[in-house]
Amino acid sequence: MMKHAWDSYRQYGWGHNELKPIAKKGHSTNIFGNSQMGATIVDALDTLYIMGLHDEFKDGQEWIKQNLDFSVNAEVSVFEVNIRFIGGLLAAYYLSGQEVFKVKAVQLAEKLLPAFNTPTGIPWAMVNLKSGVGRNWGWASAGSSILAEFGTLHMEFVHLTYLTGNPAYYQKVMHIRKLLAKMDRPNGLYPNYLNPRTGRWGQHHTSVGGLGDSFYEYLLKAWLMSDKTDTEARKTYDDAIEAIERHLIRKSNGGLTFIGEWKNGHLERKMGHLTCFAGGMFALGADGSPDDKAGHYLQLGAEIAHTCHESYDRTVLKLGPEAFKFDSGLEAVAVRQNEKYYILRPEVIETYWYMWRFTHDPKYRQWGWEAAQAIDKYCRVSGGFSGVKDVYSSNPTYDDVQQSFFLAETLKYLYLLFSSDELLPLENWVFNTEAHPLPVLHLDQILSTAKIYH
Repeated sequence: MMKHAWDSYRQYGWGHNELKPIAKKGHSTNIFGNSQMGATIVDALDTLYIMGLHDEFKDGQEWIKQNLDFSVNAEVSVFEVNIRFIGGLLAAYYLSGQEVFKVKAVQLAEKLLPAFNTPTGIPWAMVNLKSGVGRNWGWASAGSSILAEFGTLHMEFVHLTYLTGNPAYYQKVMHIRKLLAKMDRPNGLYPNYLNPRTGRWGQHHTSVGGLGDSFYEYLLKAWLMSDKTDTEARKTYDDAIEAIERHLIRKSNGGLTFIGEWKNGHLERKMGHLTCFAGGMFALGADGSPDDKAGHYLQLGAEIAHTCHESYDRTVLKLGPEAFKFDSGLEAVAVRQNEKYYILRPEVIETYWYMWRFTHDPKYRQWGWEAAQAIDKYCRVSGGFSGVKDVYSSNPTYDDVQQSFFLAETLKYLYLLFSSDELLPLENWVFNTEAHPLPVLHLDQILSTAKIYH
């Protein structure tokens, strides 16, 4: 599947950010500022390397060396460029030792720093790579920055400080953490929106799905990546999870554990595909949780995995919808037409992989194999892989996009699910939110390279 996705991109979309596998041409979205930055190449490198596809890896490396240029007049998403490009380049560097990846990662990181020039130090959502001018998404609550965006920089920026000795990266992300620690949280929950001018929360929406998700993930992973020395991160994670359990996690009438969304004082009984990553997060965070609750969190991870598997199983294609409800009678199914699509997302398979690593229960491999077969049957087209618009229809229409995260995450997690635990052991590697593995560092290593003393 990886070879088909890569070869198709190589043939029809090379150098473009993504591929239109049916039109057989390049594709780009506004997150990359409509500039051709080879997002699929950068995102797929570590997957190619892990799978032993070394000729393909070399092709990608050569393109990066010759063509990857960040001095373009393009407005890009700070978050997306960080997790896909900086994460992808750093992982490729750590896996292969090839210096070019480190050099490019640092060049790009320098272009992102101006996004932090705000009254509060909470970065803008978008930055122009050439001019350094930043701004926020027009649709976000009252000019707010988004929790999952400014809260999903920590892993990569700590590694940048470690590799360059420049303390600026570490200081920028620690400043964000300190600012959040001082703020009042409604019900102990973190709202999804924060105004970078005033430092005040926007609308009181809280989610473990889109807009919130990876903020929580990176608190846990900051602790893991520091070899469990960053205890402040762990405590912040534990407190956040406790509030999430109290206010957002419920059991449906049919016995399915789900994570809802908090909107203006009430719980919406709807869960997004993106939220399904949380099963893996709870399992990953089980060891080290307070009050001997490790067993509880492993169980919670298993329940989320089960619910998300049900969302796949209750469709015609055996692929999960973008969002699903838990209302009277209807459970784990999408209701609205615009929530019935599957765009090659990885989160459910990601959770299967973590659950497999921690329990070795064969059902997780079984469920992963079901998903792999369904993707190969319904999403594979002659020019690559495409998302589908309705998982409840036996004759689905395609969205004609091969997402870069399909190669970075979905296929990597599937491959790891059927590989030995010795391949990228979790004691030594922490995966960023785009599935790019970064090595564990001892906090003293980071601080000493950057002459930061605490």
